Amino acid sequence: MSIAQVPDPLPEGLVVLDVREPDEWAHGHIEGALHVPLSLLPVRLAELPTEQTLVVCKVGGRSGQAVMWLQQQGYDVVNLAGGMLDWEAAGRPMVSDTGQPPVVI
Repeated sequence: MSIAQVPDPLPEGLVVLDVREPDEWAHGHIEGALHVPLSLLPVRLAELPTEQTLVVCKVGGRSGQAVMWLQQQGYDVVNLAGGMLDWEAAGRPMVSDTGQPPVVI
């Protein structure tokens, strides 16, 4: 799914799963997103909601891997092609945990 296909604002009930590393997340992420780094998905699977989920990473590679694996586990997930870089470029809102303006690193 491309950024152009993602409604703005996000619809109620759509879960966003961010599979980037903690330092990437801290610098800028989608407010309200669930953060589970890709390497921790298998051990944190029980934390994932069953609702439709938009999976994001920096450019779409890691989230693509996550989507393939999560679909095999029976989850309703879609990948954001272009990831957070496209999200940021489209001017979509982000928040930061660093005290600085949000950026994608």
